[in-house]
Amino acid sequence: MKKSKLKIIGIIISILLMLHTISFADVGSFDRYDSGSSWSSSSSDWGSSSSSWDYDYGSDSSGGVGIAGMSGFLLYVVIVIIVISIIVKADQNKMERRNNLYRNMNIMPNVDVSQSHMYADKIKAIDPNFSEEKMLSWAKDLFVKLQNAWTAREWEPMRPFETETLFEQHKSQVQNYIDTNRINVMDRIAVNYATIYRFRQEGDRDILEIALKSTMKDYIIDATTKQVLEGNKSQDRVNVYKLTFERKTGVLTPEGTAELKTTNCPNCGAPTTITSAGKCNYCGSVITTGANTWVLSGLEPLRN
Repeated sequence: MKKSKLKIIGIIISILLMLHTISFADVGSFDRYDSGSSWSSSSSDWGSSSSSWDYDYGSDSSGGVGIAGMSGFLLYVVIVIIVISIIVKADQNKMERRNNLYRNMNIMPNVDVSQSHMYADKIKAIDPNFSEEKMLSWAKDLFVKLQNAWTAREWEPMRPFETETLFEQHKSQVQNYIDTNRINVMDRIAVNYATIYRFRQEGDRDILEIALKSTMKDYIIDATTKQVLEGNKSQDRVNVYKLTFERKTGVLTPEGTAELKTTNCPNCGAPTTITSAGKCNYCGSVITTGANTWVLSGLEPLRN
């Protein structure tokens, strides 16, 4: 707790103790009142020396503090405790709000989450039907599918969603795992957060970068024995990635388009069964170059 709060509590305690001291004398002795006072009048039940109330609740035989004095003291103690509890609770609530803000606004290194909407507005200025929410949802879905395909060592289904260069790079890496009889297991994948990281136009391309934070198990096993060769299958690994998407400048989000999916041709909507050249078997559209929609051109870690 900050020093200022401790100082406030100290002042409150001092004031309450002062108030207690004043009322302490009132309860413990009636000598300070005039004879006409009902509190000190000999005819008063409360002040009469012959009354049992005077002994039990007013003062003891030595003029000290009686039960009422102790009750008053305990009341002040309770008030102090309540005040302190309120201040501590308020401090805890403030800290929790601050932590929530940190988690939301500084959730990833080198990422200014507050800029996401600004970049989304820039895209909407040239593509009115663009949806930040749908794009981020699609990117999350694609990320999980990439991890599952990596673990399954079957990269061909990912062809529609990557540029040819990136697809060939990933396919070669997967093939290396097959050749060495290993499996890089990505398990219990959870996407914690995703946001638009940056948007720009270069030449005839729109470049959209998305920062994504994930938690998963990441380890390598022998494909035959299933023995862990590298990593720890019980350990969660938290990573932040930058996914770079691109498309040809001038390509627009079709009006009324439903949620983006990673299971259909972006041109005709057919299941993504495509040729080795990256063409849809149904409509013949080349769907791995960004000619019709966003395709992934880069996937790399973001470091502190």
